[in-house]
Amino acid sequence: MFETNSVLAKGTDYKATQNACKLCSPLGASVAYKGFEGCVPLIHGSQGCATYIRRYLISHYKEPIDIASSNFTEDSTIFGGDRNFKIAAQNIINQYKPQLIGISTTCLSETIGDDVTLFLHELKGDDFDGNAEFVVASTPSYQGTHIDGFHEAVAAVIRKFAKKGNTGDHINLFPGFISTEDIRLLKEIVAEFGIEASILPDYSESLDNPVWHTYKRIPEGGTTMEEVEKSGSAKASIEFGTVLNLGKLSGRVKNLNLTKTGAQYLEKEMDVPLVRLPMPIGITQTDRFFEELGKLTGKKTPEKYTKQRGRLVDAYVDAHKYVFGKKAVVYGEEDFVVGMCSFLDEIGIEVALAASGGESGLLEGEILKHCPENGDKITVREGYDFESIREWCLANKPDILVGHSKGYYIARELGIPIVRVGFPIHDRVGGQRIKHLGYSGTQELFDKIVNALIEYKQDSSPVGYKYM
Repeated sequence: MFETNSVLAKGTDYKATQNACKLCSPLGASVAYKGFEGCVPLIHGSQGCATYIRRYLISHYKEPIDIASSNFTEDSTIFGGDRNFKIAAQNIINQYKPQLIGISTTCLSETIGDDVTLFLHELKGDDFDGNAEFVVASTPSYQGTHIDGFHEAVAAVIRKFAKKGNTGDHINLFPGFISTEDIRLLKEIVAEFGIEASILPDYSESLDNPVWHTYKRIPEGGTTMEEVEKSGSAKASIEFGTVLNLGKLSGRVKNLNLTKTGAQYLEKEMDVPLVRLPMPIGITQTDRFFEELGKLTGKKTPEKYTKQRGRLVDAYVDAHKYVFGKKAVVYGEEDFVVGMCSFLDEIGIEVALAASGGESGLLEGEILKHCPENGDKITVREGYDFESIREWCLANKPDILVGHSKGYYIARELGIPIVRVGFPIHDRVGGQRIKHLGYSGTQELFDKIVNALIEYKQDSSPVGYKYM
């Protein structure tokens, strides 16, 4: 279901996807839901969908993660899943006592036309026992990717709970699908600027817990409902990403704000100004983020970050000879690819191929916009799978791969280094704690890339030198 969608890869014949460079929409929605306090995700579809999502998330985050399912059977597929849905919802309430149940639809429930909103109305009228709130995101995997599902879920929560009010002094920060360590970094940065910020969503604790003495069915952490309500009266929203889920997704209803992000909804319906930025990877994009924080707070960048920037510039100079002119292949979700390409373009690495399983139609234009050095030389491919990436790499011989662990087999076959970034990282410990953003995240990322190239050269040398 997740690996066999047919795509038309640019420049190739029509063919079936082999090892997709994307994940399913409900998976992204489940991650987003875990970023809201007291929320239990519920997948309205088959048990296999929930099992697949749990397996993927547990392998990356190394945490116990409960994803509920309405557990479709053959009967549900024929006659509708309303009975299964109501039983699942009541079971979650009885066992978990959640504040919120975040519902994601699947290919199967969407194809048969289940009306989840109607089911909820009927549920609350049938001797309903519980105080939980419900929110619904339409996330069939036959359109979009895990990133579309992520943004749909965040927007669904905002549409339901945000309240318009007098403009306050706080801001909203919509970071997108980033690591738990990146979220903690962003919270630290805005705190240093002395402004209250709601991270929408914040799964830095709920998906990266300290050790427990007793099992917690719902982990602590997450954006509170009070913060979500206040998002409608924020001074401004900062949103990372320029592709988001705004592209050409087949079957999407283009009205009723269903294709809008949460930040866009707040801008349109509640007059909260929106600042949209590429992911702050690299000096250029991080500078832009700090400049916007300075405008919103009226404060200068704290000296701590000025020094971090200075050390990063120094590192660029020190290691430029090791990276200049190297050819990289970058792959992953679209906004992450844009941010990573911008950073690599900045340090002198030539991005030979930028590939994504997303099909927004926006990727090439965004890369050209944010890669001023070599953007016009980058081969950009949307709707690409890993077999297509492999074939391209075999023909063009890049020096390094930059992306998540699903591309490892390509690097192994070519005998070149891979720097693991993004999601999912299943073959290393700590994938959820990799920093990518800001000056300090860029510093760690830069060091990884440089050292991967040095190590490759060193291991390939017949001399085995010990000095650079």
